[in-house]
Amino acid sequence: MTVRLSQKEAGAYYTPNSVVSALVSWAVRRDGDRMLDPSCGDGRFLVEHSNSVGIEQDPVSAHVAIARAPAALVHEGDFFQWAEATAERFECTAGNPPFIRYQTFKGAVRARALALCAAQGATFSGLASSWAPFLVATAGLLKPGGRMAFVVPAEIGHAPYAAPLLEYLVAHFKRVQLVAVREKLFPDLSEDCWLLYTEGFSGTTDHIAFTVLDRFAWSARPPKQAEKIPLNEWRESWNRRLRPYLLPASIRDAYRTIACDPGSHRLSSFASVGIGYVSGDNGFFHLRPSEAKRWRIPAAYLHPTVRTGRMLAQRSITPTTVAAWQKADEPVMLLRLQRGQEISASVRRYLDSSAGQEARQGYKCRNREPWYAVPDVQVPDFIMSYMAGRSANLVQNSAGVTCTNTVHGVRVRDRALATKLLPGWGTPLSQLSCELEGHPLGGGMLKLEPREAGRLLFAPSGAITLASASALEEGISIMQRWRHYGG
Repeated sequence: MTVRLSQKEAGAYYTPNSVVSALVSWAVRRDGDRMLDPSCGDGRFLVEHSNSVGIEQDPVSAHVAIARAPAALVHEGDFFQWAEATAERFECTAGNPPFIRYQTFKGAVRARALALCAAQGATFSGLASSWAPFLVATAGLLKPGGRMAFVVPAEIGHAPYAAPLLEYLVAHFKRVQLVAVREKLFPDLSEDCWLLYTEGFSGTTDHIAFTVLDRFAWSARPPKQAEKIPLNEWRESWNRRLRPYLLPASIRDAYRTIACDPGSHRLSSFASVGIGYVSGDNGFFHLRPSEAKRWRIPAAYLHPTVRTGRMLAQRSITPTTVAAWQKADEPVMLLRLQRGQEISASVRRYLDSSAGQEARQGYKCRNREPWYAVPDVQVPDFIMSYMAGRSANLVQNSAGVTCTNTVHGVRVRDRALATKLLPGWGTPLSQLSCELEGHPLGGGMLKLEPREAGRLLFAPSGAITLASASALEEGISIMQRWRHYGG
């Protein structure tokens, strides 16, 4: 029996016809050019150029492609397995590689893909999504001088696993161009997409060409207008991220000037950032004060906690803040038990309740000993947003609360430096830094992974002039538009 993957599992979101037509036009130079689409779906790229080969893992889509593009040659099966075996080489390739995140892109297919890429000199981490290895494996099937034209996730501008891909491309092509498009190419998806064009396979380049567009418009060739980004600048100034180049050079220069000030520091230079604890069953381990009273759980077993970023509205969490949560009977009291700790009869009754019997069957709980001891419960100095809307929050922990993994705990190492720099939180510099070092999540949200939060820039007040403050404000608005905040 043939098992068909869901659209999400297969990463199959079909490309608008105008984008398909443009990318094929970018890739194909002559009627005789042999074109490859490594994930051809329903054949919409193949139908644009008759001298084509397509690979498609989904049997239903493969048969649609065969009917739709009868002049093309369509292979049904795993692209990486086919790429390992084929001796054919192509003048060009175009398409929309499947966007399957690392959690689903696994097993033998993933192992084969990563091995194939490693043999070509591109090493990806375990967090790489499918599209990046797809592009490396596809490039390896080009003839010298060959071209590629692809839809790519906007993650190519910030994801750590995109950096090995870009390093591979600049080392193997004479031209590498990214076209960033602000208006969504796929309106029904939260994921933004850009366009990638490369030419001159077997060559090298010392820069990345970067074009910024508000909206896509069909063109027979890649846009001529492009900023040349020197590779050293991309690597050293921007940590191998392209997102900062969405800003005008004047704003980037203002930010870099502040970053180079001797008094400026990244957050990681004086504090550590990490996610909070994972309880294994939030409904069971987080009690309302009324529930704790009903079960007669002593206060010694309970610890107030921040469960969501919405609780970070103030500059400081104080005992008064916690008292307000408790008065509202919010579920903010963590049942905090230690391994080997003596447990009261009332707590034991709660652990043995029907809710406790269900909680201990969960994956996290059943894989720790004892199941009820939540690990990694810490009391940080500050708590920071993991995901934010308009701007991220950094809140002083004056009440000694702990926090879940929906927010970050910040622990200060150099208190003198923190006292000097952290009052700058909330300024245009810190807000723009969040936009540049973080990344869009979808739905207008901004996400800060711990490593991204560690790169947030702090500067003494004297390092920021009125002119640079104005530039930073403008930069915030631009970056928020790019992540579609506010619509």
